[in-house]
Amino acid sequence: MKKTAILSMLLLLVIRLAYGQATNIEFTEYTLDNGLHVILHQDNSTPIVAVSVLYHVGSKNENPDRTGFAHFFEHLLFEGSENIERGQFDKLVTGAGGELNANTSFDRTFYYEILPSNQLELGLYLESERMLHAKIDSVGVETQREVVKEEKRQRYDNQPYGSILIEVLDRAYEVHPYQWAPIGSLEHLNEATLDEFMDFYNTFYVPDNATLSIAGDIDIKQTKKLVDKYFGGIPKGTKPIPRPTVVEPQKTQEVRDVIFDNIQLPAVIQAYHMPAQGTPDYYALNVLTNLLSNGQSSRLNKALVDNQQKALFVGAIPLSAEDPGLFITLGIAAAGVEVNDLEESMDKELEKVKTDLITEREFQKIQNQIESDFIAGNARVAGIAESLANYHVYFGDANLINTEIDKFRKVTREDIKRVANKYLTKENRVVLHYLPKSAQQQPDDTTINKEGN
Repeated sequence: MKKTAILSMLLLLVIRLAYGQATNIEFTEYTLDNGLHVILHQDNSTPIVAVSVLYHVGSKNENPDRTGFAHFFEHLLFEGSENIERGQFDKLVTGAGGELNANTSFDRTFYYEILPSNQLELGLYLESERMLHAKIDSVGVETQREVVKEEKRQRYDNQPYGSILIEVLDRAYEVHPYQWAPIGSLEHLNEATLDEFMDFYNTFYVPDNATLSIAGDIDIKQTKKLVDKYFGGIPKGTKPIPRPTVVEPQKTQEVRDVIFDNIQLPAVIQAYHMPAQGTPDYYALNVLTNLLSNGQSSRLNKALVDNQQKALFVGAIPLSAEDPGLFITLGIAAAGVEVNDLEESMDKELEKVKTDLITEREFQKIQNQIESDFIAGNARVAGIAESLANYHVYFGDANLINTEIDKFRKVTREDIKRVANKYLTKENRVVLHYLPKSAQQQPDDTTINKEGN
């Protein structure tokens, strides 16, 4: 047996031994009378606790005429509350030796504090104030409007290739609310009234639309008492929670377009429709992602960056979501490489996966990578708290934190080839060519309108 094969087997053994120890994550979960779902994980190995609240609201829950609300609230709800002065939210946490943050996606808004465990009650107090007494007034709204405007300028408008997500989503979806990015429209935010912001808060920021997940150095019995103290009296929501049911129609024709941007090097973006997270094909496509772009020796990097030197960067990203998402491949051309040449080379690498089974050695390597990443994701109490909340909200099964790895293990080499042929087809994709603005006035035979070929 070759030395590399022996090393690979040893690495897998070490990972699986670690996996068996690291992922025996025990937790307690229950639901308060007001609908708040609570998940508690006790780990007394270090004096740290993560307090998190996941609200099941993201950009897909927004009114199409008021996009950006979910992300806007991520910022707005750090303004303070009826009992916490403006600007003190951050100071209370950092002053206690902790850290805090939040993020918004298509499907959720997630807030968390990581604190010394003797400050657990502070985290619960802050999150209960956010849920019940958030300060939503004209001063806070105007302040955060400016913050969001600046974020959009820095991350999207003035960042090279920063508009990729916005441009891809706009062309990939026709009816589903994934057609706009979580940043949304600044025009919509400017036009919105204070009453509209209040209505959004009263609709979505209610206990029956939230999951409180706590992990770390806690005592379960005592923590339950504190949860009841701070959250038990919050009234249940009174408004129906909008859940989009629209289904994006299956694509039958490739969509192509050219975007002129403040960039020096052209880029190719290919976005293929993929199934929702949690489905068997979703796991197979995630394994395929690892094959194509996980690390220096991945297929796309080795072929297009190292061997052919046609790209400075190339990768594959599964934009997974609660509803069907996108499998995105992206390449930034090396100097002097034509965008059509780069696209052709990217396509050839995908065709190889469709034609031939990947080698046993490659397959073993990516399985090792996936197991290692799975373990690392739940190595900290913050990661555990987030994973528990995600699994409960998206799948109704928090114990997937211990068992989801089995779904990846069930993926076979034949599955990888099958999903590549099923989903990575021209009629199922959007292709964007990003070109420098200096090329805008020059004839370009790659320019194809949004309707297709």
